[in-house]
Amino acid sequence: MTLPPALDLFAGPLARRHIEQHGLRPRHVRTIPAAAGGPKGLILGPLDRFIFGDWLPQSDQTVDLVGASIGAWRMATACLAAPVPAFEQLETGYIHGDMKAPRGRRLPLPEQVSATFAANLQTMFAGREEEILSHPRYRLHLIASRGRHVLGREGPWRTAAGYLGAALTNAASRRAMGAWIERVVFSGPPGPGRPGMAPMPFDTRDYRTRQVPLTPENFFPALQASGSIPFVLRAVHDVPGAPRGAYWDGGITDYHLHLAYRTPDSIAGGARHQRAGGQKHAEKAAPEQAGASLVLYPHFQRAVVPGWLDKGLRWRHRATSRLDAMLVLAPNPAWVATLPGGKLPDRSDFQRLTHAERVRAWTSAVGAARQLADEFGRWLEHCDPSGLQAL
Repeated sequence: MTLPPALDLFAGPLARRHIEQHGLRPRHVRTIPAAAGGPKGLILGPLDRFIFGDWLPQSDQTVDLVGASIGAWRMATACLAAPVPAFEQLETGYIHGDMKAPRGRRLPLPEQVSATFAANLQTMFAGREEEILSHPRYRLHLIASRGRHVLGREGPWRTAAGYLGAALTNAASRRAMGAWIERVVFSGPPGPGRPGMAPMPFDTRDYRTRQVPLTPENFFPALQASGSIPFVLRAVHDVPGAPRGAYWDGGITDYHLHLAYRTPDSIAGGARHQRAGGQKHAEKAAPEQAGASLVLYPHFQRAVVPGWLDKGLRWRHRATSRLDAMLVLAPNPAWVATLPGGKLPDRSDFQRLTHAERVRAWTSAVGAARQLADEFGRWLEHCDPSGLQAL
């Protein structure tokens, strides 16, 4: 049986024009986001290994890595000196991890899941905090969600009531949800041996936001907070160096990181000229070097959904001007249909499959995902813009 193509490429208008004029080179990338999404992120392992192990090291510019939940785990892994075996370790640990639910329960207790997650993070990163935060090129930004008011501490009725209120508020206005839950960005230093925080790689006027230094002292609680799904794991309280409160999964505020990524004036100016009909001016405004600020986004679907509570709000799944400089690498739905169960790995597999069945299915899916990396590598040889679809 001939498999369908695995990889779809979706480009915003600025990214498309840049690729048409200059192709795509490692030095053109300035930001790499990594979404929340639990086991779905496993399908991106081969792409991660290719991008961070082979392709991106061919350049030397600073790159901002922005992650939430499993995306935060992936981007921290990318900052290790030897990322390829570290990505393999992440993948193996995630696939083979097993927790027995107590008698009478279908799923493990949140305390169990939190303890296992914390142990996995220690296995991956213990003693390597400085290595990650002092990477010569990568600036790490981990996103977590901090509860406010009733969500300021975790508790059975407080958490349930708070998230109900947040969901109802979000349905009316995403910005207004900031009254319940705020975005907290834990940012590493601006460079090796330099104090302070790296500048935000995106504008934060869209949503209530705080930026906090990411340090060796708060690395583990910040990373665990970024992946602490409400009701599945326990919240992380009072992260050192950050405002007091309960911290949950960064995907709540920024599920797929639909953010206003900062674009240099050279590219943005070129876009304005082109929209006004000034093609020649646009080309002058976006030379290869000045225009080298694309957002490269390995993702598990085409839509870039703003927040976790927006999953059911289809009108918020459309692309906006915030994604103009973005190139999304995503699995083709026809290819996904060939995977075990006809879908990507997801959290429902914990309930519908035995441990052995889930390990087999996820291992098979991740093995098949090598096709994603192979096809991206081949596309990079010629960067044919005819293969780009609109976001």
